[in-house]
Amino acid sequence: MEKEYLIKKWLNNDLNPQEQKAFDELEESAFYKEILAEGKRFKNQNSTNVIPFEELNKQLKPKSTQKKNWVYTLSKVAAVVAICFGVYFFMFQNNKVEYNTELAQHQDIVLPDDSEVVLNEKSTLIFNKKSWKNEKKLHLKGEAFFKVTKGQRFDVITDQGIVTVLGTEFDVVSRNNIFNVICYEGLVSVTYQNKEVKLPPGHAFKVIDGKTDEYSIALSEPQWLHDMSVFKDAPLSEVLKTLEKEYDIKIKAVGVNTNILFTGAFEHGNIENSLKAITETLHLTYEIEAKGLVVIKNAKD
Repeated sequence: MEKEYLIKKWLNNDLNPQEQKAFDELEESAFYKEILAEGKRFKNQNSTNVIPFEELNKQLKPKSTQKKNWVYTLSKVAAVVAICFGVYFFMFQNNKVEYNTELAQHQDIVLPDDSEVVLNEKSTLIFNKKSWKNEKKLHLKGEAFFKVTKGQRFDVITDQGIVTVLGTEFDVVSRNNIFNVICYEGLVSVTYQNKEVKLPPGHAFKVIDGKTDEYSIALSEPQWLHDMSVFKDAPLSEVLKTLEKEYDIKIKAVGVNTNILFTGAFEHGNIENSLKAITETLHLTYEIEAKGLVVIKNAKD
């Protein structure tokens, strides 16, 4: 795991047991813990009496080597104090909360208003805890399922559009050229390119490569919560991108029309079964040529 990633999650007190073990094994972990303790100590002090530098200077012996050592020591102390205050500022003043998931990982999140979020794999969710009461906004990259507490309202901001909700259950996807919003309960308002679309339960809005579409669904919640991916009239290109993301692979379509539509599903956890579920439905074939590379062709080729 990346050092910066572990440190950031440690400062947010958000390490899982595996990540905590990895953090404790870092060479600098003891140093960071000491700095944090110092930061808290600074916070709890009501006043600090510092001897004037001129008075300290008078107490120094006139030897040049001692002066050099004093300057070096003073520089080290100043650096540690600066780091302590920096950590204090991060811990006690910065209220931005960030969640990140890795491949094949889901994360349950409870928002300050008790609304619930399930963050799908390889996704990021950011919000400001301090300003939540006055400005309820979340920033999402990837996919998440929301269960909003009755009477609560907030905005989910993505790179492609804004989703405004009021006591509802909905799913948002914002990845690359795909933007998809599904309402399962309540009412969802989607703002895309300055146009507003309102979705009642069982309705969805999607954008793929700039093309918008509204459609109906019969599901009560997203199937990725149950480790499944479900599609209805989805371009093969979208399905293959989902496969690539799910299994961290690269798929090469040779002589295949990736605009053909696919309706169906595949279970997660077994790449062979997933590939069969898609290719057999569309009369295609596949071949795993090397680790991380799959080639898909027409069955007749």
